[in-house]
Amino acid sequence: MGVGTGISGLLRRRAGLLEARLRQRRTQRRVFQVGTVLCSLALAPSAWVWFAAGDRVGTVESAPAAPVAVVFGAGLYQGKPSPYLEHRLVAAVDLYREGKVQAILVTGDNGRVEYSEPDAMYDYLTRNGVPEDRVVRDYAGFDTWDSCTRARRIFGVDHAVLVSQDFHVRRALALCEAAGIRSYAVGVPELHDATWLYGGLREVAGAGKAAANAWLRPDPVFLGPREDGIPKALAEAAKQ
Repeated sequence: MGVGTGISGLLRRRAGLLEARLRQRRTQRRVFQVGTVLCSLALAPSAWVWFAAGDRVGTVESAPAAPVAVVFGAGLYQGKPSPYLEHRLVAAVDLYREGKVQAILVTGDNGRVEYSEPDAMYDYLTRNGVPEDRVVRDYAGFDTWDSCTRARRIFGVDHAVLVSQDFHVRRALALCEAAGIRSYAVGVPELHDATWLYGGLREVAGAGKAAANAWLRPDPVFLGPREDGIPKALAEAAKQ
């Protein structure tokens, strides 16, 4: 083999290595670009939820007056409100005591006879000073969209203060606004423990579902007939 042939072979090998590296870099660039697009699409609903809420999230003290407070279920422990749910109910009691709402709609899961978030919420509120005729129960609030759309379509709520944990309440506000309820949200603060972190991570997936619900506006799992609990509660409040 001559010197020329050896040099040509070396150059070809180097050119092949260079081409392989360029292909690898192009592949890496495409993977990065696809990953960036997918991340942007995944986070877009969360950005929508955040910006849709605007500056309408605050505390009991900053909440404006509204006819109704809507309290979302958050689980039971041995038939009693979980700690997170109890904190929501405490905020609702404070809203009522300060005269910021005249009625409270408690909405949650009653999918089994032995499990009723609305009844447990009703019991807690009435034991803590809210009159029985001011608390209305929605037994078919199986998720946030169902709670919001039923509040509007079944109970006639069109103006409310929403009560939930700070990591969830912006999504609730965006969905209730999409359902036709003019809303302000009280975000109940919590310690940033494992439960709070898990709830926050769930909101990323929940935001995607929320965006779909706001766009498609599906019927809730259970619609049912109109109920007059809220109008009656507000009529009683007007007599005071």
